[in-house]
Amino acid sequence: MTLELSLHATERDVEVALEVADGETLALLGPNGSGKSTALGVVAGTLVPERARVVLGGRVLTDVGSGARGTRVAPHARRTALLGQDALLFPHLSALDNVAFGPRSTGARRASARRTAQRWLDEVGVGELAERRPAQLSGGQAQRVAVARALAAEPDLLLLDEPMAALDVAVLPELRRTLRRVLAERTTIVVTHDPLDALMLADRVVVLERGRVVEQGVSQEVLSRPRSAFAARLAGLDLVVGTWRDGAVVDADGRAVHGRVVGEPPAEGAAAVATFRPGAVAVYREAVAGSPRNAFDVVVTEIEPTADLIRVHAGALHADVTVQAAAELGLEPGLRVVLVVKATEVAVYAR
Repeated sequence: MTLELSLHATERDVEVALEVADGETLALLGPNGSGKSTALGVVAGTLVPERARVVLGGRVLTDVGSGARGTRVAPHARRTALLGQDALLFPHLSALDNVAFGPRSTGARRASARRTAQRWLDEVGVGELAERRPAQLSGGQAQRVAVARALAAEPDLLLLDEPMAALDVAVLPELRRTLRRVLAERTTIVVTHDPLDALMLADRVVVLERGRVVEQGVSQEVLSRPRSAFAARLAGLDLVVGTWRDGAVVDADGRAVHGRVVGEPPAEGAAAVATFRPGAVAVYREAVAGSPRNAFDVVVTEIEPTADLIRVHAGALHADVTVQAAAELGLEPGLRVVLVVKATEVAVYAR
């Protein structure tokens, strides 16, 4: 089922328009407060802003605002299923009866609903746990049961709101594989902060910042060539946004970043971005002899340990150095340093 969504929520300062093709999985990314939950709530029917239109498979679910028909289909009648961080299983029912609840609520007989429930429990890999109650399930097992319950209702649209955020890291790979399999050819929106979810589960990504769509495209392309600050952070890259002038990306502070152009060169004066890995950035206490093409005079804002390295934050720029190098440089917040990155390590493309 194809989904069409447009919404304008003045109080939350969210204005979003997007489409999800039939059978497509769309990942909705963005920092907290960017409008992801608002968009999901409008689609699910739990939130009705001043102006909104939601059409699923040609059926109008929401149409409110100036000149609209005032359509507001109730959440339970939308043929959508919402799965969040918490499984929210009925504690007094077995896993089988939890999953059978959806078919039963649409009029299926008990025996038929239980057969459907068992089939979906088998599909998500917990068929042998059918008679257990939620208190007897691990977090990962309970979330699999919740996935089965959502799918057993045969929804036209599946909405996943950070479905793996509360789970132990050890259970994530297998659950991702399960979701990747059962979401194939299903129309789905998944809200996530995890780039692996976007890469493994989604066909396409939409990035929201401050209530607006700032970037969208095929998952692999967005995360390998980010054009927004949030997507760059997800991808673990430094990002410089500016305009293309005289063969360099010139940012708002007048700093010119040189690199290798990927794809079609930006037009002179057009918006462009430069990205590079924090691991490719060298840190010096003073200006480097030889005038490297990309040198940034910055102030350290934060020092953060990451595994066996130290991440040096300097405003929007970051560098990864060894613990020994950090000690030798005497790195600390407030220290003025020079960040240097070779032009060969910088990817430049039109925004």
